[in-house]
Amino acid sequence: MRGPTIVLTLAVIGLSGMAANVSADEKKISVGAVDAVLSVPPDVERPPVALLIAGSGTTDRDGNGPQIKPATLKKLAEQLAARKIATLRYDKRGAGGWKPEFGRPEDFRFKDYVDDAAALVNYLRGSGKFSRVVLAGHSEGGLVAILTARRVPVDGLVLLATAARRQGDLLKAQLEKTLAPDMFKPIAKAIDDIMSGQTVDPPPTGLSIPPAMQPGIASAFTEDPIVPLKSISAPTLIAGGGRDRQVARLDFIALTTAAPAAKPLWLADMNHVLVDVADDADDMASYNQPERALDPGLIEAVAAFILASDAR
Repeated sequence: MRGPTIVLTLAVIGLSGMAANVSADEKKISVGAVDAVLSVPPDVERPPVALLIAGSGTTDRDGNGPQIKPATLKKLAEQLAARKIATLRYDKRGAGGWKPEFGRPEDFRFKDYVDDAAALVNYLRGSGKFSRVVLAGHSEGGLVAILTARRVPVDGLVLLATAARRQGDLLKAQLEKTLAPDMFKPIAKAIDDIMSGQTVDPPPTGLSIPPAMQPGIASAFTEDPIVPLKSISAPTLIAGGGRDRQVARLDFIALTTAAPAAKPLWLADMNHVLVDVADDADDMASYNQPERALDPGLIEAVAAFILASDAR
């Protein structure tokens, strides 16, 4: 990795107290069957635009799911608008219910997420309203962003709390920390079997993946972010947090090693939903605190990266 890992603090940033007091022009749009919100800062001619890609699960345009509501993407869009950056954020397939236009749920494959993101990039490019298009993926959305950057031209790539491992391997690592060995062992075997293309029927207790859905889950479990990341030449920012209990620092190191020209950003107090937390209880609470501010160093670094890319 070229250069030291960047650790940003309030003292270093200086401007991180900027309030998101700019009221962006928000417009609901649809691209194919994908519903989205385009936020454009006022009085800025052809601003750069970031396509915000949500993490795993049936996550909506704001970064909220059925059980957790941190509003991660909504807050990021607001902060970027305050810094004269437009955003497009969208509902993932399944958010708010499965649309018939997406076909049968059991026919879903991970490439469909990439198709959706690529279509949105093409929409932004074709509009002629933006100077540059940057992908910003959170968690699993980082993997979607990597694969999309290989599919269509983009001007920058931002990976936020993104894993460097296949998702099946990451899930096993997460479950091993929380489950008793006698419960974890059959689940780990089932995940391995699904990843190898087998159907596990019935799935073991604790792994609620119906057999009909397992091929689609396998397509997500087996995607490796490292190989495609190595082939991306667009400017890249990779951000990780020291209090992220879902993605480890080894993932951050592996990503920055795979992309040695990328800008590394390590924020010691930031967790997986991109806010600063003090301990495990605070971390858990933050997943349902939509009013809680994102890490200020992250906001400034992402904005500076996008604006610097715009000046190239």
